[in-house]
This record gives sequence, C-alpha cells and structure tokens, in this order.
Amino acid sequence: MILSGLYAITTPSQNLPQQVEAAIAGGARVIQYRDKNSDRSLRLQHAQQLKQICSAAKIPLIINDDVELAAGISASGVHLGRDDCAITNARRELGEDAIIGISCYNDFDLAVEAQWQGADYVAFGSFFTSPTKPLAVQADTSLLQRAKQELDIPVVAIGGITTHNGGLLIKAGADMLAVITALFAQADVEQASRSFAQLFLEEKQ
Repeated sequence: MILSGLYAITTPSQNLPQQVEAAIAGGARVIQYRDKNSDRSLRLQHAQQLKQICSAAKIPLIINDDVELAAGISASGVHLGRDDCAITNARRELGEDAIIGISCYNDFDLAVEAQWQGADYVAFGSFFTSPTKPLAVQADTSLLQRAKQELDIPVVAIGGITTHNGGLLIKAGADMLAVITALFAQADVEQASRSFAQLFLEEKQ
C-alpha cells in the first residue's frame, strides 16, 4: 500500500462519521482515529463506525495509541508515540500486514531506530504552532529532507499544518501531511480536504 497524501486525524465530535466521510470525499488518503478522553465503549463504537466507512472507501484506518482497540476492530494499523507499546509488540498483536506508524518528534535517530524495528512510516513534528499540542517540540524542515535521503519508509509531517504552509513541507520531503484542526474544525470538511489534496497534485506537476 502506498502511503501518501492527506493523513486526516480525527478530533472528538458528535458528527464524526459524517466528517470522516467528507474528508475522504475530498481526498484524504489515510484516516487516524484519535480520542484520548472518551470512555472505552464510545471509542469502540466510533472506531467500528469509522472502520466501516474506511473499508467501503478502501482507505486505511489507523488507531492512535491503542493496539488493543486496533486489533479488536481489525483496523489497518496503529500509530504509536514515545510512551506507547513497542513496535515489536504491536506487530505481534496486529500481524505482518498491519501499518505501524511512529511519532519521532524532532529526533532523527528515533526514526532510524523505528525503521530498523519495522515501522511502516515515521512522523516528525510539530513544524508549526499546533492548537492540539501547543507545547509540542518544534521540528525543522531539514528533518524531512534528511529522512527522504536516508530512510526507506514514508515520512509524515504534523503540527499546525494548513493549506498555506503545507506545500513547504511537501517540497521538503513529506509524503503525507497529518492534519487535525485545519481539516475537522472547518465548516466545510470536504472542501478543506480537497484543498490539502490539491497541494500534492500541484507538487507532482
């Protein structure tokens, strides 16, 4: 599976299924279900709903942090942070075909280690001030350039990304742009998604 394009990361919402459908309609190529605070039953319900939507659209659904939830709904994979489950444990739980992504913040050595352990992609950021994680470490675009030269797996950029600054990150080497607020906080999610998808088309021209 080719991992490229808009990587849409959800935020809790009463209209979550409709928002995800709109994001996919606009051109999102990967969906990550992210909900740090809701109770287990609600998270399971939402994950199952998104699994149906993504499966119908042939779009991978990645679960943030929770390997057990990802396994329980047969999600496409999981995204892990610094303090989450080890890659080898996630692989054993989810299988060889699962997509396992790793947050590497501004640490290139962490990305090298993640690739060695079998990660399918690495994510760097925050590249800009993020309303979701205002205290996140800052990453420089040189990380993306180095990653494209030295790594053999796709690279995701995250953190404060908008349609105005996303093109810079694609040019620097990002295969995917991970977006939360500039997508799901917009009145027209489909149009916002389409605008991000257009950035990748422009870069290919």
